[in-house]
Amino acid sequence: MAETAAILNQDKTVLLPDLCAGCSLADTVTAQGIRDWKARNPSGLVVTYVNTTADVKAESDYRCTSGNAVQIVQSLPPDAPMLFAPDRFLAAHVIRETGRAMDVWDGAYHVHEAIRPEDVTDQQAAYPDAELLIHSECGCCTKILGALTELQLYSTEGMVHRARQSAAQEFIVVTETGMVTRPKHDVPGKTFIALSRTARCEYMR
Repeated sequence: MAETAAILNQDKTVLLPDLCAGCSLADTVTAQGIRDWKARNPSGLVVTYVNTTADVKAESDYRCTSGNAVQIVQSLPPDAPMLFAPDRFLAAHVIRETGRAMDVWDGAYHVHEAIRPEDVTDQQAAYPDAELLIHSECGCCTKILGALTELQLYSTEGMVHRARQSAAQEFIVVTETGMVTRPKHDVPGKTFIALSRTARCEYMR
């Protein structure tokens, strides 16, 4: 039986059913790595994605989600050196949207990194009327941006909002397969198709 830990945070309790649970993206960056960058850039700012460990967050100046990363970076002083960690694909999206020059940590979520452009085009061929909902952290988006000039990238929350607003009835969800569950629940009456049965995260399970 998995060991259980309860972490008290003011009046809330967070249950961690398995102390060995982790995240492949969080594992790509360390607090010492952040400290080393800050030592080389004493006036710099560090923005880290929410999927990082507590010690990495403690060394960061700002924390972001995929939904607010662009806005956070836009709000920061343009002349300050900046490190964005650890997701290089989300960083690429932020750079495209903001034009901001920054150092990028070479990390990635293994499921998003493995998604290929041909995975997208194959599902498009199978479901020609479906609209694409591509997560802004997917590695495939960098390679297919040139081919799909109208491509939009979405956070998890953004996918739900887009599905509600769109006239489309079918959507190909380009991210981890389990992420299809939420739009199916929140946007009933529409069809959500996982990109690939192999895009599964053993950490999330």
